[in-house]
Amino acid sequence: MARPPLPIGTWGSISISVERTDAKGKPAAYRAKAKFRDHDGYVRPVSAFGKTKTAAERSLMKKLQDRARTNQSGDLTAMHKINYLLDLWEKKFEEMVADGTRSPTSLDTYRRALKNHIRPALGELRIGEANTPRVDTALAKIKKKAGAPTAKTCRAILSGAMSLAVRYGAASVNPVREVESIEAKPKNQPRALTAEEVTLLRTSLTADERAVHADLPDLVTFMLGTGVRIGESLGVLWSQVDLETRTVEITHTIARIPREGLLRKITKSRAGERVLSLPSWAGSMLRARHAAGIRLDDPVFADTLGGFRDPSNTRRAIRTALSPVGSIARRDLGLTLRAFRREAGMTRKQVAAVLDWPQTRIELVETGRIKVDHQLVADLVKTYSTTFDDSPTLLAEIDAAIQPAESDKLAWIRSHALRKTTATALDEAGHTARQIADQLGQSKVSITQDVYLGRRAANPAAAEALEHAFDDPDLP
Repeated sequence: MARPPLPIGTWGSISISVERTDAKGKPAAYRAKAKFRDHDGYVRPVSAFGKTKTAAERSLMKKLQDRARTNQSGDLTAMHKINYLLDLWEKKFEEMVADGTRSPTSLDTYRRALKNHIRPALGELRIGEANTPRVDTALAKIKKKAGAPTAKTCRAILSGAMSLAVRYGAASVNPVREVESIEAKPKNQPRALTAEEVTLLRTSLTADERAVHADLPDLVTFMLGTGVRIGESLGVLWSQVDLETRTVEITHTIARIPREGLLRKITKSRAGERVLSLPSWAGSMLRARHAAGIRLDDPVFADTLGGFRDPSNTRRAIRTALSPVGSIARRDLGLTLRAFRREAGMTRKQVAAVLDWPQTRIELVETGRIKVDHQLVADLVKTYSTTFDDSPTLLAEIDAAIQPAESDKLAWIRSHALRKTTATALDEAGHTARQIADQLGQSKVSITQDVYLGRRAANPAAAEALEHAFDDPDLP
């Protein structure tokens, strides 16, 4: 009866022989060897050397174990922990990023989800223990704690990892496939700026010294005139701008990658690579920026040193600019509350921790860049261990500060609203959804229609058609 073959990733018996002797004929080196069955089914000899039999055998064992771990199938079984499976999945995703088929920003997002949610919830389970009910329960808890968008990201990661387990033979089915789908309703319906709001926005930015110092008026003008993303705007070089034909070539985006810094990388899809025509007012803005001595490889919207700007810092500057000082009364109230905080010896971070607020909210209150009410001020005053009696004028300051201001009309705006504004303007001008998606650099028209276009009557001509379709639809 024939001897059964070695299982994949295992080896046979180890034999040891003298490899070399010294001048006196005593063994000076030993050779340990064994046959190893690789992932492709072929059996190959593996050898290692050492000064003693034990050293040679130990060296060979390490070589065999390393070879087994680096096998294509990774020696993955149902008894391995999910953390080990996630390590394999992350390594494969890193390889796809290196090949340019996946975005490094996606890898950064997935790593955060792995660290903060998936590994704590499921990492210590065995692969064979990851059934549909357990995965469904874990994702439900993540959804409740971190929100539906984060839960959807975690579901995608787990599905990819368990598909890998199926391919490696560690699982027979992917348990994530039967998990309940996660629906994430948008917090707000798509909303675009009106023509009046666009004028107010550009006027406000031009009058804001901090916004001008951050070079926001021209950047916002460029975004409104093209519909491009912030990262894409910051990645445009002067060599990609043709002032004569008023066109701009969009090919790259700027992203900050942990441990790597700012990178100018290609857009995440082929649809992102596009040539856009500029409206005359956007072309005039670029012509005014173009000065003698500018090099073609310089970014159009550079930082103070002439290099690429950080998208995160730019978004922060835009958020601050879109939360302008509401009124002098609001600013004065903010200064009063700041004085109370300092008297209490507390930092903004400490106050935010006590009230469970974002730290930026404290800053916005103290700089008069957020609407306030009596309850908000009462919470702060209580945190500072003071009372309204300690400051008789505080109630009057609050009453004056809560009055509406013209700049409050801009408080709802976020940077993505600029893209929605461009998309909605093109929609109202009669452009098709495909044309608008091409302008925005989106491969899926459905995303453009569902997320970026403001709601309007689907077919204004329908009423007129129905008007003539029936002479008198009313029943007698």
